[in-house]
Amino acid sequence: MTTPSIQRPSSQLPPDACDCHTHVFLDEREFPLLPARRYTPPPASIEALAQWHDALGIARVVIVQPSVYGLDNAATLQALRQLGPTRARGVAVIDDATTDAQLQSLDAAGVRGVRVNLEIDREGDARRATAQLRRTAERVAPLGWHVQVYASLPLLADCAAAIRELPVPVVLDHYAGAQAVDGPDTPALAAVLALVEEGRAFVKLSAPYRCSTMPGHADMETLARRFIDCNPERMLWGSDWPHPQPGAAASATEVSAPHEVDNAGVLAQLRQWSPDARTFDRILVDNPARLYGFGGD
Repeated sequence: MTTPSIQRPSSQLPPDACDCHTHVFLDEREFPLLPARRYTPPPASIEALAQWHDALGIARVVIVQPSVYGLDNAATLQALRQLGPTRARGVAVIDDATTDAQLQSLDAAGVRGVRVNLEIDREGDARRATAQLRRTAERVAPLGWHVQVYASLPLLADCAAAIRELPVPVVLDHYAGAQAVDGPDTPALAAVLALVEEGRAFVKLSAPYRCSTMPGHADMETLARRFIDCNPERMLWGSDWPHPQPGAAASATEVSAPHEVDNAGVLAQLRQWSPDARTFDRILVDNPARLYGFGGD
């Protein structure tokens, strides 16, 4: 079982700080993994997640449905039940067959968004992607949910016009797929930054190890500052705990070791890259409270 390393930030985090991107991987006998999954993560329990957050000083969490469970949101819902509504919200996965009654049940359980994972299958066709985004947004708009998208930066740029017109908030995973090696001045990044500036997209400043090629993610500073300066009210932070590493094992059914991550260091970097303490607090507290409905909405 994955156990949290006790990492304490050098400076105290603000009260009600929220980790907006985590997963749980529970006992496979009760919560079976998708047979056709792309990778096999090590177990990561709800208890381990809570202990790890307590050590970091994080009070709130968003549990995101991972691809290895497919449409079976049971493990995510179990985490929401166990952690409770004061502490946790969820992001589920649905399809066209998901009923309105099922959506209502997810909403009652604490789900506040749905994830469209275009990256796991390396989707590159903007027409297919925009069609899926539109169908998903139409389903969840009556609930006041958002659509969370994991995709490459070029695909997001190609979908920018459609994203701009969606009737729901849109959240872009993992620096919107931007890669430090590509630099801060690509047309694709400009297209996504325009969405952020207009308030049409949130960006999760999460999992820099998926975007960086340098030790300590020093090459992410320019990108991070570019996103934050563009619209600090549309920035979120997420750890991606327990840091799954698809493709690290020889086969999809072999357990992949997670990324080794200094999360206290990642938070210290984010504090440094934020222009002031108020912006750092906004990213960790105010923005997620508003988007996920913490604090009684």
